[in-house]
Amino acid sequence: MSLSDALPEKAFPVSWDQFHRDTRALSWRLSAQKDKWTSIVCITRGGLVPAAIIARELDIRVIETVSIASYHDYANQGELLVLKGVAPELMADGGETVLIIDDLTDTGKTAAEVRRMLPKAHFATVYAKPKGVPMVDTFVTEVSQDTWIYFPWDMGFTYQKPIADGHRG
Repeated sequence: MSLSDALPEKAFPVSWDQFHRDTRALSWRLSAQKDKWTSIVCITRGGLVPAAIIARELDIRVIETVSIASYHDYANQGELLVLKGVAPELMADGGETVLIIDDLTDTGKTAAEVRRMLPKAHFATVYAKPKGVPMVDTFVTEVSQDTWIYFPWDMGFTYQKPIADGHRG
């Protein structure tokens, strides 16, 4: 079985331009509360790119990472592994002045783990799937649970067969 056989039939490829626009749209949604946050905690690796854009747009200078691995083969979500936690000073007061950023909330498992670390933080993602929606405070686009999002950092420029020919993305 190939990797493409293991992926869902619904594909949502996202270009760099689209991801930048969607992340700026998230920044606009967050901008009314921008003075509330003194730092960003981004979930690596997917949260790195939107965190950089949002930090620029909202003029937030402190960016921390939390590293949690859940997709070990790009197709199946497995056991959560906390590879790097959050700096203790950002966890003070439950993270009340922290903005958590990720690219996507899928099942909500990763989001729940970070929420345990920073229960008072504001959680924002660019994309959300129905199972993950209850875990986030702000997001831009909801996609169906069975859709696989192909982020621009995971793709290269190659010819794609039409969907009518049975191609999945």
